[in-house]
Amino acid sequence: MSKREQEILGLVARGFTSPQIAEELSLSPETIKWYRKRLLSRFDADTSAEMIKIAIENKLI
Repeated sequence: MSKREQEILGLVARGFTSPQIAEELSLSPETIKWYRKRLLSRFDADTSAEMIKIAIENKLI
């Protein structure tokens, strides 16, 4: 997982929305949506909650 993916995963876990993450990282909301889809795929998860659960279980956050 890239450093940027780790950053975004951490912000998702803290409850940030895609627009909030985009603002925080000075990226476009579309870029954040792309990263979130990529993370969901990487974790083989259907929802952000499931992705976060898997990340916590694997001590990634």
